[in-house]
Amino acid sequence: MMPSLSDLKNLFPTKLHAIIFVGYMALFINQGILVTATKDKNNKYPYNPTTLVLLSECLKMVTAAVLYAKDDGISGVISGTVKYSRVLLWYLVPAFLYCLYNNLAFVNLQSYDPTSYFLLLQFRVVVTGVIFQVVFKKKLSRTQWFSLILLTLGCIIKQLNISGGSSSTSFNFALNFNFMLILVQIFCSCFAGVYNEYLLKGNKEDVPFMLQNVFMYMDSIVCNAIVLAYTGKLMGAFTPDAMQTILQPKVILIIINNAAIGIVTAMFLRSLNSILKTFASALELMFTAVLSWMLFGIPVNVLTAVAIAIVSYATLLYAQNPVDNTKPVNENREEDNSKV
Repeated sequence: MMPSLSDLKNLFPTKLHAIIFVGYMALFINQGILVTATKDKNNKYPYNPTTLVLLSECLKMVTAAVLYAKDDGISGVISGTVKYSRVLLWYLVPAFLYCLYNNLAFVNLQSYDPTSYFLLLQFRVVVTGVIFQVVFKKKLSRTQWFSLILLTLGCIIKQLNISGGSSSTSFNFALNFNFMLILVQIFCSCFAGVYNEYLLKGNKEDVPFMLQNVFMYMDSIVCNAIVLAYTGKLMGAFTPDAMQTILQPKVILIIINNAAIGIVTAMFLRSLNSILKTFASALELMFTAVLSWMLFGIPVNVLTAVAIAIVSYATLLYAQNPVDNTKPVNENREEDNSKV
């Protein structure tokens, strides 16, 4: 049974919501493909990934500041930063988590092909669902929970190893250090996403949306600079030789694409919700699998195909029973009264 028109309206109240959803998927698919394309024959990156992430955060901050200054000027950015300095400090938490997430993405894409990487990241759906229900008090139905469990099952199937000869076949679950890093990345994504959504939707200081983005990226720059300093690579991160490895067409595209992801993700969390964000990621699987096969010759084995099928079905199941993204009338009235 296909989702009804009313279901789709709950998912995407306006055309802008649908555009943000599609743009979010396209940018993330592109990111995994681009990062994989920059690896050398030894499966290494010729550049420092943390430097790349830091430059992406700089581009995000400049973009957000320009968009905000369009209405309030540069002085508005400065005065807003001083006025809402407490909110700037609040953003250190998600900024640190996103810093870990972005750096771990490069580490994990060295161990997994793009399809496997995105598949395993879907473990975050259940974690996000629990946090979403607890923090935002939006109870998930049995059907929604069933779809979350199906997604997790698809990820487990992807981690199964097939061994044995023609007479016997055995299945083993691959649990290793690389998978542990995936789990760390998952928890960073879940807690950062929901915490960031709380700041964007739930803070009571009425900080302008784009100024909150400026705060996020300022803190992210600090966090990535600390990572470079901790690893002893801060002084050499911007030498001519180091920048030569960054200033390559594919690498520059990663920086631009990553910056676009940051802006679109913030719009996603403001306009939609973290649960729908995870299911957008699930839809990326089919497209990533096809593109990885076409561009890199990465085969899609039986377990991968089964896992993608299960995750895709779970996504369709969720689309039939979405979390209503519209605010209750009473809640809107309370907010209006609080602003009077």
